[in-house]
Amino acid sequence: MMGSHKNERSLFAVSVDLEKRVRRDHPLRALQATLGNLDWVRQEVSQCYGSKGHVSVDPIIIVKMMLLLFLDDVPSERELMGVIAERMDYLWFLGYELDDTIPNHSVLSKARARWGAEIFESIFVRSVTMCVEAGLVDHKRLLVDSSLVQANASKDSVQHGNPKWVAALRAACQAQEAKLDEAPVKGVNATHVSLTDPEATLARKGQQTAHLAYKCHRAVDSAHGVITAVRTTTGQSGDAAQLPGLVSQHQAHAHHKPEVVVGDSHYGSAGNYRSCQSQGIVTHLKPVVAPRQKAGRFGPNDFCYDAAGDTLRCPAGKTLRRHSFKKSEQTIEYRIERREHCLTCPLRPQCTTARMGRTVVLPAQLEVVQAGKEQALSAAAKASYRVRRYCMEGSFADAANNHGFKRARWRGLWRQKIQDWLIAAVQNLRLLMKMITTRPQAGGAVVVLFQRSGLLRPVLALLLLICSFSSDSFQPMPS
Repeated sequence: MMGSHKNERSLFAVSVDLEKRVRRDHPLRALQATLGNLDWVRQEVSQCYGSKGHVSVDPIIIVKMMLLLFLDDVPSERELMGVIAERMDYLWFLGYELDDTIPNHSVLSKARARWGAEIFESIFVRSVTMCVEAGLVDHKRLLVDSSLVQANASKDSVQHGNPKWVAALRAACQAQEAKLDEAPVKGVNATHVSLTDPEATLARKGQQTAHLAYKCHRAVDSAHGVITAVRTTTGQSGDAAQLPGLVSQHQAHAHHKPEVVVGDSHYGSAGNYRSCQSQGIVTHLKPVVAPRQKAGRFGPNDFCYDAAGDTLRCPAGKTLRRHSFKKSEQTIEYRIERREHCLTCPLRPQCTTARMGRTVVLPAQLEVVQAGKEQALSAAAKASYRVRRYCMEGSFADAANNHGFKRARWRGLWRQKIQDWLIAAVQNLRLLMKMITTRPQAGGAVVVLFQRSGLLRPVLALLLLICSFSSDSFQPMPS
């Protein structure tokens, strides 16, 4: 007989146990097991609160709400508070009961302003530490790349003005922000500024139309895709200048130096070759595309370098000597020893039209740079580029499709840093959650642990020895 349900509200909610209502294989249970005890959050933000006045929402609950915001890509904080009241799994994860009052959405924005960005960086760093301890980082290949993030501001808010006025407006907006670790704005951004979000800059990808954006730079370990370093800059910031910082972050967070750094031609600068080679890191960084030489003209590669005398020899056999060193760009200029050699040279039409003769500009520590380029053009580097292509694109695609990466939720560089750190932390936590849900049974976990530590064979031998002595008749152990 077909039954029917009468929807009648009870006057009292009796014996509703959320622990029983949330299934055992729910993803939030894995996330709760991954996060563990979050008492460190209270310790880090304790100086932000006084001893009198209104009692705040538990900082641990605020952190969990921020993680839920990006884990499930909830469109807004206001909507998140509405969803929390409707979902028993969210209530269980946050430690609320059915009758508890859900905080106002403003507690999240107030917490960000009160805590600053450092607490959210700590969340990301701790996610990296947990991945390292779980064996998800092998330090063999460190992949680097960047992606533009559309700012939370319309292009219609961009105003044209005097460069001094633009610089003053940006400086006023960055009064509470640390000094940017990048070059001053150049080109169109020196005369154009958004009145809505002055720290966002105009940028474009390929042939796309320029739009207001920030840029997220990432370093990803190739073993399981763990994000080990994140840097957030304005949209006009160059990629090459961020590589040393990303490598340093990786070493600080993962407590180990990568064997190989892999990047595209945006990272293959002479400075990056020198930086990595000095640390003993193999550079699989595609060389920067050199400016196109005029047809039939000799380029820098046509000049032979003599390390002993620090000179160049031109195709006609004449000598170019070191003339000047540009410290800001770490380049050396070589000039022809006597300009008469160029004026009477039969190869002059293929070389130069300058009255002072030919000059060649080369990077400092040329031999180190050339060694880095050779590594970048090797067969091993080609294999690394293939790994980087799917791993880095997969990391950014996952962030965009599942965690709202491609558009800024808030305005201002320090808030964008919080977004990038939280998204990266959520992606790392998902890797740990996957490891927990696919973890073998207790006995199997012990076997895996002994296998990883190299103690499986000695332990088995010890067990066989114990069994042989405990038996009634002693039997020789098999080899």
